[in-house]
Amino acid sequence: MAHSPELESGSPPPAPGEPTPAENSTDPGTDLGRRRFFRQFAGELIQGAASVVGAAQVLQRASAEAASAILEGDPAATRDETVVPAPPSGFRSAFRMEGNTLLLIDQRRLPDALVEHPCESAAAVAHAIRQMIIRGAPAIGQAAAIGLSITAWKVRNTKPYARRATLRGAANALINARPTAVNLRWAVDRVMARYEELGELSDDGEAIAAAMRAEADRIVFEATTDHGRLAEFGLAALPVPVDRPLRILTHCNTGPLACGQFGTALGVVQVAHHAGREVHVWVDETRPYLQGARLTAWELAQAGVPHSLIPDVAAGSLMQAGEVDVVLVGADRIAANGDTANKVGTYPLAVLAARHGIPFYVCAPLSSVDLDTPDGAAIPIEERPADEVLEFRGTRIAPAGTIARNPAFDVTPSDLVTGVVTEEGVLAAPFEPAFRAAGERARERWATSMPASGGMS
Repeated sequence: MAHSPELESGSPPPAPGEPTPAENSTDPGTDLGRRRFFRQFAGELIQGAASVVGAAQVLQRASAEAASAILEGDPAATRDETVVPAPPSGFRSAFRMEGNTLLLIDQRRLPDALVEHPCESAAAVAHAIRQMIIRGAPAIGQAAAIGLSITAWKVRNTKPYARRATLRGAANALINARPTAVNLRWAVDRVMARYEELGELSDDGEAIAAAMRAEADRIVFEATTDHGRLAEFGLAALPVPVDRPLRILTHCNTGPLACGQFGTALGVVQVAHHAGREVHVWVDETRPYLQGARLTAWELAQAGVPHSLIPDVAAGSLMQAGEVDVVLVGADRIAANGDTANKVGTYPLAVLAARHGIPFYVCAPLSSVDLDTPDGAAIPIEERPADEVLEFRGTRIAPAGTIARNPAFDVTPSDLVTGVVTEEGVLAAPFEPAFRAAGERARERWATSMPASGGMS
């Protein structure tokens, strides 16, 4: 496939959170609180934290303020399981901290209600990940890191051997909660590496808990910065049609709900929107769990981005009619050769895009790249419960006794990928050397900008 001339661009993008000229010239009547929330949120985290230590506290403050505005009341009321009377509005991260409790937006309840689900241990976070309360590879990685640090604090006064058994068990439960998403293992391994550096059998449980929390903070901090950079690089790679909006097709959900902050593919959409680009997004409904219909359409509505919801099966006819300019998708795991596991239905889109000569970009941070997995055949594909196919919110839609398969992901071969949009630029084939070089650039960038603590793997 043809590759964009911007591929492998490595120049640094504008600082995340910095208003663009288009934003500064917005009409006074525009709802800037909605349209610019994700940039303001990330900007506060990046600019307000002098070092990575305390990043989660900045996250806690910023997201608590956002939650209060969104829910128009006391944030404590968000734990109430009553349905919000009006459709929920706002645009915010998938999680926030309240003391030593991780509060997750229950994504199963959207778009009808905005409800937070409290997690006070790694086991609770693992349960939330398995049940799709929180989803999206980058977001579950960050949530898992925080959850592990919460458990470390809870067992800080236990005997070292008991603490080790608890933390190892918690880490294993988290990693196995969604086996396809490599960000999950990557984040858990980083937090556990800090534990091991201090000594698994150390008597200083408080020091261990503090170090694990600092590493979780760092993961959140890095994700915020890196996703902002990714979005800016993606903007530079987008086609520029003349005298009409850019028509972008997306699949599943790749906004702040899935990624924690900016979003990946939807982060690129957001940056384009804020840069004054006219865009229109075709939102695949993403069967069977309807992440596109329930979540992406909701997030785009909050951000004021023009969009239309389509059945997954309509994508081909839109491409055939010349109504799609570019396809942007996320990733749960990218193998060393560039083969990409993403929400089931991504592979057919890549085939259709190749058939019609449409650029197909995978938008994912380098934490989604698994250099230990040589190709797509080695990526484990999660099978989810058949009821997700046979039912919708408890209502059966297939005859009783019907057998169903429910693979949650499929694998797109690398030769169908125009480029992988990362925080270190838009990378082109051959992918493995491009990934390795980008990873080295990222390590060097973070080594010079933050105190040593773990690091990229």
